Amino acid sequence: MPKTKLSKYYSQLNSFVLSESLKEKLEKVIVITAILSFLIHLAIIGLIDFDLIDFGGYDGNLIISPISAIYTPFSIILIYEVYLLVFYLPKSITIYIGKQYEIITLILIRKIFYDLSNLQFSSDWFSIEADIQFTIDLVSTLILFFLIFQFYRLNSKNKAEKEKITTKTKSHIQVKKVFATVLVPAIVVLALFSFGSWFYDTLTGTDYSSTSIKTVNTIFFDDFFTVLILIDVLLLLFSFLQTEEFSRVIRNSGFVISTILIKLSFSADNIINTILIIVAVSFGVLILYIYNQYFKLNKTLKA
Repeated sequence: MPKTKLSKYYSQLNSFVLSESLKEKLEKVIVITAILSFLIHLAIIGLIDFDLIDFGGYDGNLIISPISAIYTPFSIILIYEVYLLVFYLPKSITIYIGKQYEIITLILIRKIFYDLSNLQFSSDWFSIEADIQFTIDLVSTLILFFLIFQFYRLNSKNKAEKEKITTKTKSHIQVKKVFATVLVPAIVVLALFSFGSWFYDTLTGTDYSSTSIKTVNTIFFDDFFTVLILIDVLLLLFSFLQTEEFSRVIRNSGFVISTILIKLSFSADNIINTILIIVAVSFGVLILYIYNQYFKLNKTLKA
């Protein structure tokens, strides 16, 4: 009886968190919340400019420049991207990985809006560290956008070759659904804890070190990618039950390595951080490209 109830609760949770209706509702809520948060952030900056409120010793660019207010709605949009990552996990492993690339790229774009408020125009542009970092981030965003495009283009070629649905494949899909169902409440708890701890430290701190842009960028996402690494490794291990194909094992292993590199980027500073992100996405794209070529070769040999 307890197992039946537990199975029923799991089925209800699974149907709820992975439903199209919830995805559509969240999309609307996220858009409205992003707009409101942007307006609230602008209002706070305006009140500070008119000396109507005071943030004490904090003088960070997040509340000084109106341009940096864009940082807030982008943070809200990232929350929806995290949900989409979980939503597509049972459907497609490649789209699931692609969503990881989208998230890290959006984090970089969000940082650019912060960099814009920190620019110092000078005839000797490359002598100022902030301006150099802004230039690197801009170029890196273009590279990442192109790499993600190539990743999805390569993935679309795989869709033309529909995989036969076997008992092992169905079991693997069920495993991914379990991970996705468990991941949603885990992410909610992790997000509340991460943002709650940061907010508390910011309010009670005296040196405001926790409000530095590097620290703000790593809130939640540093721990989130750690969780993703664990999920990716478990998926890799379970994939051995589905297939013994060398190419698929290497592809899934490569995706795990790519996720680990993204996770490591949060611990790096400035240009090393950006290089690690580009290397991570490039590695994933190359892995998928070689996998596709390997698949074509096997198909030709079997013909």
